[in-house]
Formats: sequence, structure tokens, C-alpha cells
Amino acid sequence: MRILDKYIIKEMLGTFIFGIFAFSSVFIGSSTLFRIAQYVTNYGASIQAVIKLFIYSLPSIVVLTFPMSMLLATLLSFGRLSASSEITAMKSGGISFYRIAMPVFIIALVVSIFAILFNEHVVPRANEGYSYVVNFEIKGNTAPKSQDHVVLKEIKEGQINRLTYARRYDAQTMAMYGVSIQEFENDTLVRVQNAEKADWSNDHWTMHNGILYDLSAEGNVQRTLKFSQQILPISQSPNEIIRSQKKPDEMTMRELRHQIKAMQMQSVDTNELEVELYKRITIPFATFIFALIGTPLGLQPNRTSSSIGFGISIIIIFVYYTIMTISSTLAQGGSVNPLVAAWMPNTIGLIVGISLMRKAAK
Repeated sequence: MRILDKYIIKEMLGTFIFGIFAFSSVFIGSSTLFRIAQYVTNYGASIQAVIKLFIYSLPSIVVLTFPMSMLLATLLSFGRLSASSEITAMKSGGISFYRIAMPVFIIALVVSIFAILFNEHVVPRANEGYSYVVNFEIKGNTAPKSQDHVVLKEIKEGQINRLTYARRYDAQTMAMYGVSIQEFENDTLVRVQNAEKADWSNDHWTMHNGILYDLSAEGNVQRTLKFSQQILPISQSPNEIIRSQKKPDEMTMRELRHQIKAMQMQSVDTNELEVELYKRITIPFATFIFALIGTPLGLQPNRTSSSIGFGISIIIIFVYYTIMTISSTLAQGGSVNPLVAAWMPNTIGLIVGISLMRKAAK
């Protein structure tokens, strides 16, 4: 690595880390602490529970600050280098703008990949832990509640063996309605069972008024069997089933895909889940997009004040998340394809970034 690359990276990383702490503090102060205070006031949450909530809330906040911090870092770093004529000196030495910006783009891409992995392996578990503390340690909700779209997955050696879906669970009758079971062999669907309902009694689930389909490797129906009663091949009690259900932000991308697949088999709208799935990639990848935008903007003349750079970053962040919110809402309503909606902010940002880069390189 050249001395120039080390110098630029060192100049940027300090501001990037500062941005993570600064933006995280804003999120924590504006929403997290308020929610925790409500749990203390309304439910008398203990100090241990409060500490757990604070720690579990951090990963989902930090991953959101990566793009913002990268934008702030590039704006301020290149703004300072430009104001002190260091960029001019570099260009006078025959170094092109693209070569100057290259270490920033590499770091931004590395951070984006790290953020995607962090968003997949850390954030869902932290969100799940947060919900567990709220529901079971603070609120004490130990009894199962009625719930729509119950999905149970049986996975062995990384492959799904059985996928059970219920359109609704009724806590009063301890019954699941609109039950469908999909059985797989080597990731190939081989059997489907549908039943009107399944109720819990004598420590097992019994399905009523159903039909079984045996499928060939090509997906054709080979055998059909109707039944009035049949044991549901799952051993979890109602309490265990409901506690195993996760919110979208508590699922990994793999779990989201399984959930979407199960719901699509029952012709259930999955737009919201699909948007959530694609945003697991697009939001972390915005770190790279913001580096493309922030680097050329930092070279604008008369940009010597860090407060101006901070203000510009706030405006860009506001515009980006406004577009993301509008496109996500349209996708959830079925007006826009979820994949298109999720990538729309990044696509617009990429076009703007490339235009600014070409202008700055001239």
C-alpha cells in the first residue's frame, strides 16, 4: 500500500468512527432511551433488563449508521484535503482523481460487505433477544397469544425437511387453522398435506378434514389421499410454537426466504417480507453508494467548514431515506415490485455518484 493510500485512509477512518458514535447517539437518544424509560415506568423493568435492552438495541442502530458515517467521512476528509490544496498538489504530481479516490472506494466496499454479514448474523439475534427481554422478562407474557401466519421449519444439515404453515393460531381454542405441511427430500418437494385445522390435545396435534398429495420428482401429483383425522408430525406445544415465531427483523435472510416460500404456497401477500429481505443487502450496500456521492462533493470549492459538510450529509441522508420509505410503502401496497423498490434508492444514488465523479475528474 502506498503512503498516499495510507494517508487518505487514515484521514477518513477517524471521521468514519466519529460518525458511527455521533449518529448512534442520535438514534439512542431520540428513540431507544425513550422506549426503555417507558418499560421502567409502565412495567418496573429491572436494571438487568434495562442493560440487556440497551445492549441488544445497539447492533440494529450501528448497522444503519455505516452509510451515514461513510458519507460524513468522505465529505469532511476530502473537503479538508481540498481546502488545504492537498488534492491540487496530488493532481499536479500526475495522480488522477480516480486514483486518489480508489482507497476510499475499496474501504467503502469492505465496510459494505462487513455490514451485510453483520446484518445477517448479529442483528437478527440481537433483535430476537430484545423481544425476548421485553415480552418475557419485563411484560411476563408467558401464555401463547393468537397469531396469524405461523411457520415452523425443520432443518437438518442445512437442508429443510419439513415446512409447516398455519394461516392462524387461535389461543382460546388452542387450534391452528388453514394448515399446510410441505415435506422435502434433498430440497425437492415430495409431499404436501393440507387440513382445515389442527387442535392440541393429549400432548399432540391432530389435523382434521385434510388431503395428502404425493409428488413426483417433476412436481406432478402421483397419489391423493383424503383423511378426516391425522396426527400432525410436530411435537411442539402451543407455547413452544408461538415462542418460536419471529418478527421479520428477527429473521436471517435464509429464514425470510423460507417464510416467503411458505406463505407464497398459500397465496399470501409477501411484499412486506420481500422488501425486508432485499433491504438486508441494499441498506449496507448504501455505504459504498454514499462514498461515491461524498467523495466528489467533498471537493467542491468554498467548503472549508465541517458544519457545512455535516449539513450536506444530513440533507443527502434525508433524501435517501425518504426515497427508501416511499418506495417501500409502494412495494408493500403492491404498486411496485419489491426488488425494484428496495434497490431504487441505491440505483438513484449510483447514477448521481457516477455523474459527480465524472464531473470531479474533469
